[in-house]
Amino acid sequence: MFTNGKIHDVVVKDLLKHVDERGWLTELYRSDEVPAAYLPVMAYISTTLPNVARGPHEHLTQADHFAFLGPSNFKVYLWDNRQDSPTFMVRQIVYAGEDSPRALIIPPGVVHAYRNVGVKPGMVVNLPNMLFAGKGRRETVDEIRHEIDPGTNFLLD
Repeated sequence: MFTNGKIHDVVVKDLLKHVDERGWLTELYRSDEVPAAYLPVMAYISTTLPNVARGPHEHLTQADHFAFLGPSNFKVYLWDNRQDSPTFMVRQIVYAGEDSPRALIIPPGVVHAYRNVGVKPGMVVNLPNMLFAGKGRRETVDEIRHEIDPGTNFLLD
């Protein structure tokens, strides 16, 4: 089974909230700080209700660039499913959200899921490097949905 540790090529970056009398501002990404292969081509925002999980799933070619800012907090689960990776079969858990704003870049082949562990609905921004369902939404979605497999090894605790 999986061992715990840090996964090769996964980027975890603390996000800074610049606060003043008007509110706050946070840079989600800068093109000069993201590897070219992972530069976003679209963006979306979602909410997840308390104690609800999304995933686990993985992408064959897409990288996800999540930003967890709050409200609420999330437990992010990552499993390295890339057979050619030096961290193949490693599981990594990251806490992110209101109490610890973070961005995560998750490369293709890394299975991922997150659960809202807070008491209020939480927002997540994703800036993936591929268009959902391709140009004009006419292609197959690049996704393997492990959450629908009753025999999955990718378990959330």
